Amino acid sequence: MTTPPEKAALSRELADFLIELSIALHKHAMYPEGHPSLAPAAAGVTRRAEHLFEDRTTLALGVARQQLVIEGVATDPKNPLLSELAGRLHRHHLGAVTFHRGLRVNEVVDVLKTLAVEAERTGQPLGLGAPEQLRAWDHVRLHPVTYERLELLQEDDQAALDDKGARERGLRGAQLWVGLARAALSADAMASEDGPPPATEPSVIAKAIDEHPKSAAYDQVIVGYLLQIADELKHTGGAEAVALRRRTSKLVGALQPGTLRRLIEMGGDNAQRTKFAIDATHGLAVDAVLEIVRAMADASHKTVSDPLVRMLSKLAQHAEQGTAEARPQADEALRDQVRDLLQGWTLEDPNPDAYTQALKKMSAAAPFHAARSEWQQSTEPLRIVQTALEAGVLGFGAWRAIERLVAERHVGDLVDLLAVSPPSPDVGPLWTRVTSPDVVRELASTEPPDFATLDRVLPRLPVDGFEPLLDVLGASESRTTRRGLLDRLTHAPRELGPLIAARLAREIPWYVTRNLLLILDGLPALPDGFRAANFIAHEDTRVRREALKVSLKVPAEREAALLGGLRDADPRMVRVALTAALEDCPPAAVPPIAQLAHDQAVASELRVLAIKVLGRVKNVVALTALLEIVDGGKNWLRRPRLAPRSLELIAALMALAAGWRNDGRAATLLALAAASNDPDIRSAASPKR
Repeated sequence: MTTPPEKAALSRELADFLIELSIALHKHAMYPEGHPSLAPAAAGVTRRAEHLFEDRTTLALGVARQQLVIEGVATDPKNPLLSELAGRLHRHHLGAVTFHRGLRVNEVVDVLKTLAVEAERTGQPLGLGAPEQLRAWDHVRLHPVTYERLELLQEDDQAALDDKGARERGLRGAQLWVGLARAALSADAMASEDGPPPATEPSVIAKAIDEHPKSAAYDQVIVGYLLQIADELKHTGGAEAVALRRRTSKLVGALQPGTLRRLIEMGGDNAQRTKFAIDATHGLAVDAVLEIVRAMADASHKTVSDPLVRMLSKLAQHAEQGTAEARPQADEALRDQVRDLLQGWTLEDPNPDAYTQALKKMSAAAPFHAARSEWQQSTEPLRIVQTALEAGVLGFGAWRAIERLVAERHVGDLVDLLAVSPPSPDVGPLWTRVTSPDVVRELASTEPPDFATLDRVLPRLPVDGFEPLLDVLGASESRTTRRGLLDRLTHAPRELGPLIAARLAREIPWYVTRNLLLILDGLPALPDGFRAANFIAHEDTRVRREALKVSLKVPAEREAALLGGLRDADPRMVRVALTAALEDCPPAAVPPIAQLAHDQAVASELRVLAIKVLGRVKNVVALTALLEIVDGGKNWLRRPRLAPRSLELIAALMALAAGWRNDGRAATLLALAAASNDPDIRSAASPKR
């Protein structure tokens, strides 16, 4: 058997561009505006891009949590520079970044300055901001996603895994699926606040890919995730791969044939396409494997003979619907046949072109099924209500018609009528009826919920009218429903706070607690007397994270919450606490922050953030920690020297130069840095302008 093609690697030119971009962005995050290192960094990125644009017009980066996807290839999540770049873009809720030929240095400078602002520090990720800000440049485009809505899918999948190894493998699969969904739904409609939030079901993602205007950059990002998923399914077995396999198979089956062929063609050269298809045979359902084989045939200008198609289809039928004994044998035989076909596929189509086209038309023709029309009688009660409102007499017959509309779930029609009706004494009672708890519960609990009508009712909803929404949020098993309700409840009025506080005092599941805290964090103000500190020690990390965000807003709880976040095992908790400490760091938090800055087990990004906090604190403990990071001991001549070059060293030098230049020990180390051969180290030691 022929050995499968090797895994596609990122070209040297693309890798150099990404590394240059990561370093430049990190410098813009570290150095103040006007620092001499910033302009050369932006110019370097522009030069790399100009070289790449010699044989392409656009360059697109797909964004995952720890990886970038570029031209169908994913970066190594263990590369610290590229992982940091992906993480920063990810926290800004960006799904992709597109560069166009003609890129100018001033655009790169402005983009880097915009991205350098830490999203968690401002609380305003770029992807959730004004769309105009993402289109502010002629040759750079930032593509937004709504991550908070999609994160729930990943967390629910992760919670379903028990042992540590399965959790890590399942988390990887969930991240890939969420990344694919984010990339597919990253069109401008994703950022719209009108209507229900987009779902992440395979059919919805397939529809988004089918309907997206043809774009090489978009297709590259989608293909990159499909390549990663196929590789993951090839090497992952057991229950943790079942959900990913099912979703991906449904996605492939739901794509239009032309779309699937376009994606196959985009997936690199023939060797990489073949590897993708072979990897898919290990993990996808048999019907999805057949779809990929057909698309491979079209993309490679090969043919699959009719007898072979019938044989594969028969094997697929037995693999899916055969007896318990026949299913595994048929499944294995089908995959073996497909792998042999793909690895030794040399036969061109022997049929005449006209005959081939005729066969395709006949096979593609589908019987026409006329849509069944159903006579809806909702117009009669609606006309009765309209006539009563125009006559100014809302009698027994009109109210009976109103109740009929409510019972038959035509509340939307009734709301449309009320929206165009002039103010009158009769309109008020009607609004009271359509905003009553039973109507609101019905709108929210149907599957799918009637979010369009609910959005028009919410502005008129009394406080007790939100109770049904909270009930449905806690009881619904649909992620789409929960995401939609969360999105709306986080913009609820302040008066909703006491209702949420009362529910948090009950015994409720962790995910309900997390969702209620998330809503509470989005309210204009917290309810009087509420204490989020009770949840800081919750056993579930997701609950602790939301509780920390709320506690940091309560002056009496802030210091204790900050200390708890710094000592938490979850890196995201630590990042939230450090970001808050940048604004105001209490003295008690300095020792644990200093410990984080020294801890090599902590991610480099968090250590740099801790060093930035220490640089803003006029404290002996902070100074000592900074000196220890910079001091590299003595050389063989017993002369002092700097620690090895690192992001932490540069950050600590900047902190010493900004606040401790008059200290003798700091001055000695800064003098060594000023004489360094490394321009970044010299710049870090120079005083701020």
